[in-house]
Amino acid sequence: MNQESDEHIEDLSHDQAVKKIRDLAKSAGVCLFGSSFGQLPLTVRPMSAENVDESGNFWFLSGRSSLKNQHIARNPQVQLLFANAGDSEFLSLQGTATITDDRALKEKYWTAFAKTWFPGGVDDPELTVINVRPEVGHYWDTHHGKALAMLKIAIGAVTGKPMDVGIQGQVRP
Repeated sequence: MNQESDEHIEDLSHDQAVKKIRDLAKSAGVCLFGSSFGQLPLTVRPMSAENVDESGNFWFLSGRSSLKNQHIARNPQVQLLFANAGDSEFLSLQGTATITDDRALKEKYWTAFAKTWFPGGVDDPELTVINVRPEVGHYWDTHHGKALAMLKIAIGAVTGKPMDVGIQGQVRP
């Protein structure tokens, strides 16, 4: 059972928040990108962030006629979810998305894998770039590895005493 009150809680901002965001997003690899027309539930789909820049902004390649782009055009508020279950690291971010046709950005974030969705390459008329600027988020991680966290959970179960098994906190880039 998760005893949130027994976990170490920290609030990170600016450079510390950006570092935590970049580290957790990189270790997770895949993002679950949530968007909507302004009502719940969110439509969530897996996406690969092409980059997380020095300011903590995320960059994605996306299809012009995709539901995600339609959602963003009407409601730019999105949620990004990351999970690295192997190391017990999790990140949830809320932010504002913008869509661009900027050719320089298309070239900058283009990858060979993108050709699967955009066979016309950088000149594919469906290709757009989405920028997500995170505004607030929450993270959870074990800060000393999954094995030690599991050991502490086991000790806590045997002794009945709460154990510090992780860190959680807010991030505000």
